[in-house]
Amino acid sequence: MGYGLMLVDVQRTMLEGDDAVDGADDLRRALGGLLDAAREAGVPVIHVENDGAVGDPDEPGTPGWELVFPPEPGEPVVRKDVPDTFLSNPALADVLHAMGVDTLVVAGLQSELCVQATALGALERGFDVVVPTGAHATFDAEIPAQEIVARVTLELTAAGVEVVELDEVAFR
Repeated sequence: MGYGLMLVDVQRTMLEGDDAVDGADDLRRALGGLLDAAREAGVPVIHVENDGAVGDPDEPGTPGWELVFPPEPGEPVVRKDVPDTFLSNPALADVLHAMGVDTLVVAGLQSELCVQATALGALERGFDVVVPTGAHATFDAEIPAQEIVARVTLELTAAGVEVVELDEVAFR
């Protein structure tokens, strides 16, 4: 089983400044730990960058659009403008399979939007998908962010995604 790590929308607007998600520092540490572990294990790392609309905090070319963790040489950056990374990048599944990836660890932002849509998109394309708890987050909405994350966890589990504790992720 070949693993890959997909960091979804880990952009400055989500993790820095007054408009960052609650718990941004903890999330940043969790994501950084996953990234370090993936790099140390030599598994492919894919960075996903959302292209927001003109005037959005993640509008391309703005400081908020920039990735929090700079990619290392050989780590692809894929851009998207819809929640499911695979819809914006139709060849991505084939590229990942060619890299030997059959299990994709998905982490980042926002839980109920791009993380969930990308995880489900990966499932639809034949990947085993792992989403670590504590490695994705969102903003408060009609209900608190923690409740949204809990709902997403249930929905992902029901769909066949393996939801594990952060410290249970073992890249191989």
